[in-house]
Amino acid sequence: MLNRRLWRRFDWFLLLLVVLLVAFGVAMIHSATVNSPDLQGTARKQAIYGSVGLLLVFLAANTDYRSLGYFYWPLYIFTLLLLVGVQVSGHRAGGAQRWLTLGPVSFQPSEFVKLFLVLVMARFLAEREGRMGHLLNFALAIAILIPPAILIYMQPDLGTAISILFVGGIMILMSGVSMAHVLALVFGGVIAAPFVWQQLRGYMKERITAFLNPSLDPEVFNNIRQALISIGSGGLLGQGYRHGSQSQLHFLRVRHTDYIFSVIAEEWGFLGTLLFFLVLLILLFRMIYLAENANDQFGKLIIVGMTALIYFQIFVNVGMNMEIVPVTGIPLPFVSYGRSSLIALLLGIGLVESVTMRSKRLDFK
Repeated sequence: MLNRRLWRRFDWFLLLLVVLLVAFGVAMIHSATVNSPDLQGTARKQAIYGSVGLLLVFLAANTDYRSLGYFYWPLYIFTLLLLVGVQVSGHRAGGAQRWLTLGPVSFQPSEFVKLFLVLVMARFLAEREGRMGHLLNFALAIAILIPPAILIYMQPDLGTAISILFVGGIMILMSGVSMAHVLALVFGGVIAAPFVWQQLRGYMKERITAFLNPSLDPEVFNNIRQALISIGSGGLLGQGYRHGSQSQLHFLRVRHTDYIFSVIAEEWGFLGTLLFFLVLLILLFRMIYLAENANDQFGKLIIVGMTALIYFQIFVNVGMNMEIVPVTGIPLPFVSYGRSSLIALLLGIGLVESVTMRSKRLDFK
């Protein structure tokens, strides 16, 4: 049921930024795939997913986020069962088992798990507001993150597993934990690093070593090289929409997903990329502003978690394209092609709107 007073607080500016990014993503996916017969219709599908996702924004915004907090333990159990289901009967493609098929619909559960864990962690931490300095609460918060991270790593999907740990870590830091506990955890992570390295899959090690020393495996580094060439060839003003040489001639692989940023830089140049970054930066700062004005700790942490998730994906995707971080399959938020990723992020924006609509301090009448 619609509440007109609540909808007066809906943040239309945030939605405008998101719509701009989704529309821009559809345009760039079209450019990246226009000369690829096997990818025809990809941009149209992204537009459909985006339209469905935008409808879900309003549905999620109309749902009181506080009511979702009562079910955070069942939601956590459902999350684990979903990931176990991927291990048992997931669809395998490209050497990874990351998808579930329900009738005609195939989706990637790990993308929705990110959103579910933001809700779970936000509620868990909010219930212990003022008590997160206790070692037991800190340890329990870390323990919540470990099982889903391991299950996602086993798919294998190291990038998404790290994103979960990063987002959960930021939320824990914002909940008032003891820095002594944080430092002890960091120290433990350094000690465990050699063991973790030994457990990594072969291709994961190859990507890291190719990042550190490209000469060791030129073939693995080839995608990065092509991405760097694309970015550099954009110059100041770019080569023009649908005129990027590296992308149109197919030197740049997976250009509609992992390397969509290189297509943007090649076609729009430095100035266009700068404008794109400006929109992303405004989006992140807008979400930080909304978090500061949330009514309660639960709502604040939901927005903090979504902001951290979007920031992490931007940093890793762009960093991968620019040889700042190792190659991983993290999509560029709202822009890269991907049904599950786009819909999950738009649902998250809907939750941010739900928190904002119920924040009295933003009620300008």
